[in-house]
Amino acid sequence: MATMNLRVNGRAVSVNVDDPDMPLLYVLEHDLALNGPKFGCGLEQCGACTVLVNGEPRRSCTLPMSEASGKDVTTIEGLGTVRNPHPIQQAFIAEQAIQCGFCVSGPMLYGKAAIDKNPNMTRDQIIQALDGIMCRCHAQYRMVNALERYAATVRQGGAR
Repeated sequence: MATMNLRVNGRAVSVNVDDPDMPLLYVLEHDLALNGPKFGCGLEQCGACTVLVNGEPRRSCTLPMSEASGKDVTTIEGLGTVRNPHPIQQAFIAEQAIQCGFCVSGPMLYGKAAIDKNPNMTRDQIIQALDGIMCRCHAQYRMVNALERYAATVRQGGAR
């Protein structure tokens, strides 16, 4: 048994894991009751399990706890609240960009990381940033519209 320390959504946490190679997703879901990142494929292919690790998007279904230890992890729950959503969450709401919501961690967190680095992304660049994110309910165009809205907010100094 190993104790791993990390920050999750701004809060310091310590978790005991039997195997340091256990995926971060399992700890988020089972130990911390965070259900934003979803188990989709278990192979880093769909993006439903996406989290930000030190600000970079990572697929938590295969990210070993040993690699996440000591890092700052942000899940979709860590962005904002129902009463005070983060501007990217507000953009997804305004554009009705969430249909079933299963995949939303992927496009929201990949989009946020990309736009925070380059708020002047073109629509084609946003689409490219979402390459590899699978959405079965075909809300991709609304997601791209939401990310364009978020980019405009960032350019105006309203988010990061």
